Amino acid sequence: MANPLDTDAGTELFKHYETEYQLVQADLVQKLDQIAELSGEPRKAALSTAERALEEAGELLDQMQMEKQNVPSAQRAAINRRLRDYKTDVDGYRRKLRSLAHDKSALFGGRYTDNPGSSSGDAHFEQRQQLLSGTDRLDRSTQRLKASQALANETEAIGASTLAQLQQQRETIEHTTRVLYESEGYVDRSIKSLKGIARRMATNRVITIAIITVLVLLIIAVIFSKFR
Repeated sequence: MANPLDTDAGTELFKHYETEYQLVQADLVQKLDQIAELSGEPRKAALSTAERALEEAGELLDQMQMEKQNVPSAQRAAINRRLRDYKTDVDGYRRKLRSLAHDKSALFGGRYTDNPGSSSGDAHFEQRQQLLSGTDRLDRSTQRLKASQALANETEAIGASTLAQLQQQRETIEHTTRVLYESEGYVDRSIKSLKGIARRMATNRVITIAIITVLVLLIIAVIFSKFR
């Protein structure tokens, strides 16, 4: 059986990743719309930025896919549908970005030529952009790791508080059990006392009846002796 604390943590972490994905998605859509209006170096920079956003969106989808296992089973069907929609969107963004990146005339502007020798400066630019992309990915991964660690610490604190409450409830139950056992002993002694009182009352009643019988017999004997 899944631990309820782990389930709650998984749900919160999935929501965290989903919210972050939606922010990245909105930013990516805006960047893709802007790229179509750019050319030359600004277009290159915008393409690199959009590519990094697309990679981040893919990473967040992977994180959500893993965290889905910790979500309650009753919610997984809806989550699976959302993940399929997100994946379809990301695939569409990837195709659009690829199409925009292959538009050489817009990418290089009036400097575009079929001569491969003219691309040496572009190769350095691409290397620089890849290096920046790797640094950005590392920063984003670090931030997500910190967020996950903070959520794990919060979950641990909640778990510790819950365990303390359970321990207190256990002590209360044990105390109540001891009181019930003591009360049961008092009841047993009271029942024994009541039985003893009942026996004494029965004995006293027999004695009283015997005395009354003897007195009646004596009275009858006296009366009989007077009339004899």
